[in-house]
Amino acid sequence: MTAVVEQLVQKVSSTRAFAKIAPYVVPAVDRAVHRITGGRVLLSTRMLPGCVLTSTGARSGLPRRTPLACMPCEDAGAGRRAWVLIGSNFGRPGHPAWTANLLAHPEAEISWRGRDVPVRARLLHGAEREEVWAAVLRFWPPYARYQARVEREIRLFRLDERAGDGADGPAGAERGA
Repeated sequence: MTAVVEQLVQKVSSTRAFAKIAPYVVPAVDRAVHRITGGRVLLSTRMLPGCVLTSTGARSGLPRRTPLACMPCEDAGAGRRAWVLIGSNFGRPGHPAWTANLLAHPEAEISWRGRDVPVRARLLHGAEREEVWAAVLRFWPPYARYQARVEREIRLFRLDERAGDGADGPAGAERGA
């Protein structure tokens, strides 16, 4: 994406109008495109890297699939991959439902670039959260406007690839995203 287009997208995505419309449109379109392409494409990844989180419903116990923007981690270590999920809810009040699902059931799966990767989620706190939040703001500055609009602290989750993942090939094979 060119710098001018990226700045325009960031400006539009941080508006209140976008926050009202996007939660209904973006996930529905992403789910449909993801399903049609066999997990290879998410339209929202034209702006940010994205994955589809499959978590277990906190109350229902049923599988829940949610397309989300994510920030790949550079420091996963031990030959495994990691990602950060940002519970911004487009700058709307209330935490998104998927965050409660991960709090109740931290073992989940993401579809990353057409491959299913088992992960374990961990809510970030304290100094670690502050360090990651600074990285998130460098990654996508509109998150600062989302935080300014809400009283709650936006939840950040680190997803670490679980050991024993045979379905995704060698660990770390798709680094550098």
